[in-house]
Amino acid sequence: MTINDGAGAVQVKTEGHVATILLDRSAKLNALTPEMLDDLEAALRTVAASDARVVVLRGAGPKAFCVGADINRFSSLTPVEMWREWTARGHRVFDLLASLRQPTVAVVHGVAAGGGLELALACDFRIVTAGARLSLPEVGLGTVPGWGGTERLTELVGRARAKQVVLARQQLDGPTATAWGLATACPEPDAAEAAVTDLVDRLSAGAPTAVQIAKQLIDAAAEGAPSRVLEVLGGGLTSATEDLAEGVRAFHERRAPHFHGR
Repeated sequence: MTINDGAGAVQVKTEGHVATILLDRSAKLNALTPEMLDDLEAALRTVAASDARVVVLRGAGPKAFCVGADINRFSSLTPVEMWREWTARGHRVFDLLASLRQPTVAVVHGVAAGGGLELALACDFRIVTAGARLSLPEVGLGTVPGWGGTERLTELVGRARAKQVVLARQQLDGPTATAWGLATACPEPDAAEAAVTDLVDRLSAGAPTAVQIAKQLIDAAAEGAPSRVLEVLGGGLTSATEDLAEGVRAFHERRAPHFHGR
């Protein structure tokens, strides 16, 4: 499936249990336009309704994962248009990405700046190559991060380090992002695909319903929801699945389980 509006493109491809979403505007370093945000929203809704077990998000071209919002598109907006049509739209789309029931993996190479880094932050996992350059440079333009960066970055790295990135505009490389807890892994560029494959295989091998419920439990716990209530409900739901019965059989038979998401 390819969604293409002429101003940018978002491609969706599913192979086996893995759905890949590609930002395909490499000539502009995958800078996000309003149309691309709409396309990304459509792609996410397509994936949400699919049987995919894992979602991988990539940026086309060798130079950038995504450089964020297209400055030429938002610099001419009125304050009301910025509030109503630009910032709110990005939050809606990024929140949709963050709330997908499937685990999501951002594969970050080259530049991930502004909204591009915020897009990666909305994923569950981030494979960041060693030479990547991550930043939230908005205050240097006279504005602030607008698509969840102040919240999601602070959650991952803490308040002081978030201020280093946002206020002092400190750019992070892959090793620093890993040391700070922002990156899941930091492979060299030639080992990035092996790292992605390993993570995707691990995520795909779990019972799909259990994996997706566990993701929701963790996200809810991070927002203060009580595990003593939600884990009881989640456990009750998984106990009724065929996958649990298969997992128990496989355990007793000392073999790998074959889960089907039922």
